[in-house]
Amino acid sequence: MEKVYQNIPKEKFVFAQLGEKMHDEKLRTKSRGYFADAFIRFRKNKSSVVAACIIALLVLFAIISPMVSLYTINHKESAYTNYAPFVESIADWGIGLMDGGVVYSSQNENQMLRLEGIAQETGRDPLIKILDETKYTVLVRGQPVEKTAYKIRVNKYYEKGIVIRTLSVEEFNKIQAWQDEHQIQVIYPWVVAPDFKDYKITDNPNIWYEISDAKGTPVLDKDGNFIPVYSTDTESAGAKYTSMRIEGDPGTYAYSAGKSGAVQCRVDFYTYYQYVYGHEPMYLFGTNALGQDVFTAIGVGARFSLIFAVIVSAINLTIGAIYGAIQGYYGGYVDLAMDRVSDILSGVPSIVTVTLFQLHLAQKVGPIVSFLFAFVLTGWIGMAALTRKQFYRFKGQEYIMAAKTLGASDWRLMFKHIFPNSLGTIVTSCVLVIPGVISSETTLTYLGIVNLSQFSGTSIGVLMSQGQTAMTTSPHAMVFPALFISLLLISFNLFGNGLRDAFNPSTRGVEG
Repeated sequence: MEKVYQNIPKEKFVFAQLGEKMHDEKLRTKSRGYFADAFIRFRKNKSSVVAACIIALLVLFAIISPMVSLYTINHKESAYTNYAPFVESIADWGIGLMDGGVVYSSQNENQMLRLEGIAQETGRDPLIKILDETKYTVLVRGQPVEKTAYKIRVNKYYEKGIVIRTLSVEEFNKIQAWQDEHQIQVIYPWVVAPDFKDYKITDNPNIWYEISDAKGTPVLDKDGNFIPVYSTDTESAGAKYTSMRIEGDPGTYAYSAGKSGAVQCRVDFYTYYQYVYGHEPMYLFGTNALGQDVFTAIGVGARFSLIFAVIVSAINLTIGAIYGAIQGYYGGYVDLAMDRVSDILSGVPSIVTVTLFQLHLAQKVGPIVSFLFAFVLTGWIGMAALTRKQFYRFKGQEYIMAAKTLGASDWRLMFKHIFPNSLGTIVTSCVLVIPGVISSETTLTYLGIVNLSQFSGTSIGVLMSQGQTAMTTSPHAMVFPALFISLLLISFNLFGNGLRDAFNPSTRGVEG
């Protein structure tokens, strides 16, 4: 084949940088590190970003809620147990939220009149809404009588109404002074029913009107109004009453009765609560079986769960990283012997370990330390196996061989050269340990195997266990703790999956 030569003019051969100094140019773009590259990939995983935001909000809730709450974990109001969420300002909107409402079925006319009696005396109507009315017919002395059964929604806090309290004379006088200062009625007239034999109305403090039978059927006047039966026996009163009086009091009603040197009186529990605590009842998430504020209790329980899980995760990371590094770096008989130890420990059932530790070790070191030992005893095994695998992966690389040739010690090779390259995967696994610990801790406290209430005040598992007993009547006591723990565990798993993908070295530089 004949060669073809192309003639290029001589003038085209000109030095491009004749007379100029040659040097390296500065990079026009900023260099990106390993973690910066991982963060860019993490941001593109929308579900993991949302999960991270939810985790941040839940952690903030755990930190802030006990600080801003009106109550502490030790506040237990026995009169308000398993009461629904209630905030009076929101309840007044009439939208069915935080109104302290509970649904009653098959309520008769007497029960409806009882609620009306509470509303008239205290000025707060417990009846929120009539949901349904059912007409039915019964035979009374052989004659058909039409009755009505009501399905209603009632405010439990208002339904409490009047309660009987036995007070010292000093306390009785303090309440009178508080009434005058705040112009809020706390003490109501005493009620006696000397004409009733088998159905004393004083058995129910909310019956302040004349009744006709033991069922509490009101006797109404010709205008359909209640007939008050307030006591006018001021000589039998336990202490002198000089404070504000209820509307309609002619000035003759007695507001207490003497009892063994003390004062027995009828008090409106809602306003009495204001007197005792300095504010109206307000429970954002309702109360539990102990009368604790669920909002505060969840925050306190979540604090413990998160702190405990992070401590366990950190300890397991430390032990597992050192153990696995030695296994993976030295290999051979060292790896074989250490692996058998891990196999033996991993065969011990965790629930048996926790139970035995709580029965025996907890008496010496306390339930929390015992619980921690139970989690750490076998919790590091998974971290050790992961670290071992990463060391086997990297210890044969050229840069390790070069460092060893230059005289680097085993410790330096392990924790200055190999471990940092494995850090992304190990940290990701460490994050995924946290929801596992929280889930196990919640399960064990829920089942009652471990009781941490005396140390931490409460825990999410304890709250769920308490809420289960009243699931049908007070679902909020179970729903709110369960919702919190569900969101936390789901978010941690999504967040951990996002970290795992972001720190995957095979995807470095692929995106962004």
